[in-house]
Amino acid sequence: MRGLVQFIADLRNARARELEEKRINKELANIRQKFKDGNLNGYHKKKYVCKLLYIYILGWNVDFGHLEAVNLISANKYSEKQIGYLAVTLFLHEQHELLHLVVNSIRKDLLGQNELFNCLALHAIANVGGREMGEALSGDVHMLLISPTSKAFVKKKAALTLLRLYRKYPGIVQQEWAERIISLMDDPDMGVCLSVTSLVMALAQDQPDQYKGGYVKAAQRLKRIVVDNDIAPDYLYYKVPCPWIQVKQLRLMHYYPPSEDTHVRNLIRESLQQILQEAMMMPKNVQQNNAQNAVLFEAINLVIHLDTEHNLMVQISSRLGKFIQSRETNVRYLGLDAMTHFAARAETLDPIKRHQKIIISSLRDRDISVRRKGLDLLYSMCDPTNSQPIVNELLKYLQSADFAIREEMVLKIAILTEKYATDIQWYVDISLRLIALAGDHVSDEVWQRVIQIVTNNEELQVYAAQNILDYVKAEQCHETLIKIGGYLLGEFGHLIADTKGCSPIEQFLALQAKMVGCSSSTRAILLSSFVKFVNLFPEIKPQLLHVFRAYSHTLDSELQQRSCEYLSLATLPTDDLLRTVCDEMPPFPERTSALLSRLHGKHAGTSDKRTWIVGGKDANADSKEILLTQSTGLKRSFTPTANGTLSPTNGTHPTTNGASATTTNGTHGPEALEQTVPLKVPNLASAAHLSQGWEPGYRRLLFSAEAILYEDAQIQIGVRSEYRGSMGCLILYFTNRTSTAIGSFTTTLDNPNPTEQLRIDTKSLPDSTIHSDAQAQQTVMFEAKGVFSLPPTIRVSYLAGALQALTLQLPVVIHKFMDAADLTADDFFKRWRQIGGPPREAQRVFGLQGGGGEGVWSDAAWTKRVVEACGWGF
Repeated sequence: MRGLVQFIADLRNARARELEEKRINKELANIRQKFKDGNLNGYHKKKYVCKLLYIYILGWNVDFGHLEAVNLISANKYSEKQIGYLAVTLFLHEQHELLHLVVNSIRKDLLGQNELFNCLALHAIANVGGREMGEALSGDVHMLLISPTSKAFVKKKAALTLLRLYRKYPGIVQQEWAERIISLMDDPDMGVCLSVTSLVMALAQDQPDQYKGGYVKAAQRLKRIVVDNDIAPDYLYYKVPCPWIQVKQLRLMHYYPPSEDTHVRNLIRESLQQILQEAMMMPKNVQQNNAQNAVLFEAINLVIHLDTEHNLMVQISSRLGKFIQSRETNVRYLGLDAMTHFAARAETLDPIKRHQKIIISSLRDRDISVRRKGLDLLYSMCDPTNSQPIVNELLKYLQSADFAIREEMVLKIAILTEKYATDIQWYVDISLRLIALAGDHVSDEVWQRVIQIVTNNEELQVYAAQNILDYVKAEQCHETLIKIGGYLLGEFGHLIADTKGCSPIEQFLALQAKMVGCSSSTRAILLSSFVKFVNLFPEIKPQLLHVFRAYSHTLDSELQQRSCEYLSLATLPTDDLLRTVCDEMPPFPERTSALLSRLHGKHAGTSDKRTWIVGGKDANADSKEILLTQSTGLKRSFTPTANGTLSPTNGTHPTTNGASATTTNGTHGPEALEQTVPLKVPNLASAAHLSQGWEPGYRRLLFSAEAILYEDAQIQIGVRSEYRGSMGCLILYFTNRTSTAIGSFTTTLDNPNPTEQLRIDTKSLPDSTIHSDAQAQQTVMFEAKGVFSLPPTIRVSYLAGALQALTLQLPVVIHKFMDAADLTADDFFKRWRQIGGPPREAQRVFGLQGGGGEGVWSDAAWTKRVVEACGWGF
């Protein structure tokens, strides 16, 4: 009866589809005729293109009308232009041959004064945007983003369009745009700020040096939002101020090491403390709770990343313990993720170990994402003190774990067993038990790694051979264990031949019994083991020759070739060649573990780059392991083998005994690897980009504590300084000389000297907005820790219609840190004689330009003033 009902339903559906097809074909014919006749006004063109769009959305092929849609883009009416853009984004793809026809129309709308047309053009670029369109129009999109006349909603869409283009083709965003894009993070409109921050986040992950100015901007804006509550009421989401901007700005700061500037650190500390304090209140509203938790967990991750705020670290370690016990699945997930980050950074794992039972219980959580995070955390928190109980728990859970995470579990158990094995028997027992339990979820890297370690450690060989023989003798034995048995018994079977139950004939019979049900690759390994047996155990040679003769007639070419060659070797008049070929395998060379490559390769190349990897502090301090998490963009990498040929790094090469030795060593052959060398990012704050007119003020301040460093029609920069011993304090005054306010005021210091010679610490930053005839100031501390030769420089940028930028040299030189010593003539010559001649005593004659004209040295007063200004006694 049920089949009859289904049959009737299918007939009805087929009939309905047939009727629909007739109706569609009739309508398409009518539209085609209308377009062919021409003489259609804008309204009718729009109507018929709308019909084509509807038919296309229903799933029917529309092979005409594309050109009519392209023509609609040039219409003057918004309704017609909107349908034209909608049709283009649906009908055309980035490789479509008609796409080049719309580029000029889109550029015209981008450069026009109509904001709605601007937005339609931006939508089209973002949705279709291929390389050709992106390269042609990205400059116009950028101009629309930075234009002072653009409306906020246009800027927002322009930023998101650039982000979309950058994700597809990174080369489209030019290097010289960096400073201007960062300045938009100060935009008063929160929507623009959010969109630009998203763009800066994507750019900063790939070009951190170029967009490091976004770090300070994010810290300043976050403080204004969280601490100063400097936002409009419209941006309060269930009493949480701008949670989306907070999350993005907190995450942006993850991509950079902790700032050395005291002022910036204080800004971040105040914001984090306020976020943690507000999170103490438990809101009853679900939406408020979600928004607050989103901000809180980003703040927690930033505290862990900074790793400098001890008091905050203590707070979050206890709070995370409560989160992982929460009833809400999302909170448990985020708590376990943050605790995994904590384990990757913390000096001691004791705060995490207190919650070990709860973390182990998360492996049985009802949500698989929580189970994954619990596995990551157990892997990260493992150390010599708790490795055995954690590994045992993971083995217990492995039997009932989801198939989706079994392979990852096997890799992590294998890595932990190898890393923390102090007892050789424990390593062998766990490794073989793991392979027996996991079965088909054991990748080749796992069993090959076991063979490598046993081969390289003599103390493991006897115990491993005995144990693997027991597994092979069992009635049920997984094929992976048979591969290990073939290799280990072929290499080390003679070490246990005198042990009860391990005689040569028993080893042979155990392997031969499993041979029938194995794959071709496993049989190849066993045949190679048998030829080793011919060399090691002459007493069972007739049985071995019988096997070779049997397989010399098999249809499998690989097995047939091996059997014929091994039979020839075994029946030669002398055993000299056999002994040479079947010589003991040498130890494997030290290589990066293939297990780590496999594990990290599963999560490499994600959209958002993490600043830490799953694993403990040691793993995060190992640059080689961190490199494994970075996607190379290659589908296959190759490594040179011993004979100079290239073999796949995730593959194997056959050895004499047929087993497989891994070739992954973390390096790549130059023949196969296309390296992309990143372009050197110009440091606009360095002395290489000094602005015209920097020198007079600089020279004036070399011998003065207070003067004007630079001034023009828009800005005046004054300096006041004070030095005491090795410490110096510089206060810079920035005065706006224009009749309007200047925005996004930014200063960037560059220290060309090593920090061991000169250390710079910013104590305050100028306001981002300076009103007409108003003044902002910045305090910078300098510490001369040694002799330095290069003065620091400062980059000053601000928006006054367009972006204005200056690079000036600061009058911080070595003589500023010198103090004159009052000495009598006797004391002076006594110290002078202690110098003791060259090289500590040296003399140089040089000229001087200044106040006295050519004979400046004849002016004793002026000479004395210069010498004393250099910090010398006179």
